[in-house]
Amino acid sequence: MTRLSVNINKIATVRNARGGNIPDVAEAAVRIESFGAEGITVHPRPDERHIRYSDVRQIRPLIKTEFNIEGNPVESFIALVDEVLPDQVTLVPDAADAITSNAGWDTVRNRKYLTEICRHFHERGIRTSIFIDPDPAMARGAALCGTDRVELYTAAYAEGYPSDPEKAIAPYLATAAAARDSGLEINAGHDLNLENLRFFLEKIPWISEVSIGHALISDALYLGLEKTVKAYLGEIPGK
Repeated sequence: MTRLSVNINKIATVRNARGGNIPDVAEAAVRIESFGAEGITVHPRPDERHIRYSDVRQIRPLIKTEFNIEGNPVESFIALVDEVLPDQVTLVPDAADAITSNAGWDTVRNRKYLTEICRHFHERGIRTSIFIDPDPAMARGAALCGTDRVELYTAAYAEGYPSDPEKAIAPYLATAAAARDSGLEINAGHDLNLENLRFFLEKIPWISEVSIGHALISDALYLGLEKTVKAYLGEIPGK
């Protein structure tokens, strides 16, 4: 059954806009988990414009389900992951000045590099996931890198869903099938929301995990955090 991991970056963005510690990111993580979320995701960037490295250190011992750290494996990021030992590290090729993640890895061109990174984290007992675009060749390439999972970058699906859901899901279904046939588990994330999540998971029911942040935290402004977490869980078939 698909697990829901909540990305709490946007909570940190609100805190950082004012300074101080309101809202308390660590408390939010604990509460989100208590509301039924099956994981917490953070994406610390080098400029720490939302989640800070200190947040990651503070949150790690508080999480009782799954802790997923995503980011570009630059030297400081690797050192942080080695220090806190999350359950999963998701490798994302975002530039330092990117507003948000906007592309997946070319797993063919970067095979040697990604293989070394995956091996490094595996030696520390950390599951790896590689962020990829909806392209079966990238899924097969990721398998050759030795990763455990891929995360499908779902922005294009979310953009195309309102006008033609079947067309929007088609490349993701093909990529997820290629990943499964290559022995990989599959995660998904980026712009998934209460309108498009159920269709995605009904079409690709073997998704292991969805990571949702921006839409979920935005919905919580209207519904409240607890009701929102439960609403997203309610869109996952079988829950």
